[in-house]
Amino acid sequence: MKIQKAVRRETEKVALGVAIMTALMLGILFALHLVFPGKLGFSLGTVVSALLGAAVSVLNFFLMGLTVQHVAGLEDPKEAKRFMQKSYVNRNTMQIVWMIVTVAVPFLHPIAGILPLFFPGLFVRLQGFFPKKEETEAKQGGEI
Repeated sequence: MKIQKAVRRETEKVALGVAIMTALMLGILFALHLVFPGKLGFSLGTVVSALLGAAVSVLNFFLMGLTVQHVAGLEDPKEAKRFMQKSYVNRNTMQIVWMIVTVAVPFLHPIAGILPLFFPGLFVRLQGFFPKKEETEAKQGGEI
């Protein structure tokens, strides 16, 4: 299957947003560790957890994009629905397994590993607050 340009472009944007949010989260966790050193630990495990959590979240978004791309090409609505449901279950299972791993493995930091799973949705919602470049140019062009 060839990956469509839109799926690649949106995944790249989400990956950049997730990377920024993950770096911000790590900064906050480190600052909290400095303020409360006995309460909140910060180690290599925290960074590894955050990076793996971010990777799982971006992978989930990418797989969702591939699913939508595939379903858009299907003729049978029942087959499309089955494919979407199967993808949804598989992607959620992947995230749940990651959550279990990050809680069960002592080296990993559960907060740093689980929070990035929410970043793609947050990033997509935040994009709605900022006008797209084309919309801004169109408005400026119409006002001149």
